[in-house]
Amino acid sequence: MKVLELLKSSWQSEKDKIAFRGGSYSLLMTAIVLAILIMVNIFVSSLPSTLTKYDISSSKLYSITSNTKVVVNSLNEDVNIYWIVQAGEEDHVIENLLSKYDSLSDHINIVKKNPDVYPTFAKQYTDQMVKNNSLIVESGNRSRFISYDDIYIEEPDFLTFTTKSYFDGEGAITSAIDYVIREELPKLYLLEGHGEAELPASFSEQIEKDNIELHRFSLLKENAIPEEADAVMIYGPASDISDKEKEILVDYVNEGGKLLVIAGPTEDGILENLYSILLDYGIETNEGVVVETDREHYAFNAPFMLLPQMNSNEITKSLIDENYYPIMPISLGLTIGKTADDLTVTPLLTTSNSSFSKIAGYNISTYEKEEGDIDGPFTLALSIDNQNDGKLVWFASSSFLEDNYNAYSSGANVNLAMNAIAALVGESEAMAIRSKSLNYEYLTISESTSFMLKVIMIGVFPLLYLSVGIYIILRRRRMQNEAV
Repeated sequence: MKVLELLKSSWQSEKDKIAFRGGSYSLLMTAIVLAILIMVNIFVSSLPSTLTKYDISSSKLYSITSNTKVVVNSLNEDVNIYWIVQAGEEDHVIENLLSKYDSLSDHINIVKKNPDVYPTFAKQYTDQMVKNNSLIVESGNRSRFISYDDIYIEEPDFLTFTTKSYFDGEGAITSAIDYVIREELPKLYLLEGHGEAELPASFSEQIEKDNIELHRFSLLKENAIPEEADAVMIYGPASDISDKEKEILVDYVNEGGKLLVIAGPTEDGILENLYSILLDYGIETNEGVVVETDREHYAFNAPFMLLPQMNSNEITKSLIDENYYPIMPISLGLTIGKTADDLTVTPLLTTSNSSFSKIAGYNISTYEKEEGDIDGPFTLALSIDNQNDGKLVWFASSSFLEDNYNAYSSGANVNLAMNAIAALVGESEAMAIRSKSLNYEYLTISESTSFMLKVIMIGVFPLLYLSVGIYIILRRRRMQNEAV
């Protein structure tokens, strides 16, 4: 009897040892797994945000483009980005964006400047009112102030009589970096002396943002195109150029110069000398204003507000890829004829076969076709390249860059013109970055809801899983003891 009790006691002791060893092994494995998780967490937290945060927003609001990566990765000198923001007032979208710049290059330094602590800091760089979350980009002797209003842009929507919101953080910051590190900026010379229209605000602002120096000059006062000009632009002339001016412009392009012409119908009719530049290349300028009869090719029930077909080219490609549609109001119709073998003529925008040109021009009284009107289709914008690397880009509407038409096209008109300028002056990567639409609904939760979710995810769920694990272990041990 005693032998049996000894055997049972020995067996129970051995069983307890096995259970203890099993429990110790489980505890050890748990400790090892926790240690691994802690190490992994520490390692992941040290990784750049570009590898740990993923952008699932429809407009890629939290992503940066390859253009920015090219600009930042080519830095050879330090660039300081001063973030002017009060403690606790940080914009999380801007914070996320700045962290991506910081992780891209050791030459990028992000420095917070609290205006409560440094009240006069921003005055060194700007006289403007400095809002929270504004930025200052500095390198060497150059700097650029980026207002919060330049990052979050509000534009009127003429269709709904509301405003549209855009985020231009990446475009503004990359443009500023490109500006402060460049030794020389491209120079665009604007011809004057023919009643030219003022550049629309949105177009002018985009030229400045893309770091293009705009200079004005007159061929009535000078005998040649300035040598430092990277390109020449003629915008919305009301009267014709002289024979001498035409000769200078033609020679300039033939010798490798770059010319952008934005000129359409005028109230006084054809600008004979200006349009004869096209005629020299085998391109006819038709009298009147083009109208469409195909409903798919005009906008807002106005047959003169043309929605042309875009042909793929370096100037139009980005718009085609992103499904944007430029609007060409009050346009001339161009007809491409036989051109010289040493020229490459590329139509950029074309009308439908059912379009025609109303020779009444600004005196249109009906959109019906009348006797004398000229049958289409027409080219509304084109590019001409010669064998000497000369280039001419022509848009046959003087009005398409006006702020209201640009708003109607959701910015496509200005983007198209800027693509043309980029093709002429030599594109900088920073020039291709455009703003991102914010016109969608956010999922907004209150601070109390946010706190509750944090407590549940960080506290309740882990404790619940731990309690379930402890319960399962104790239950198994009890079942083992009962089996004995």
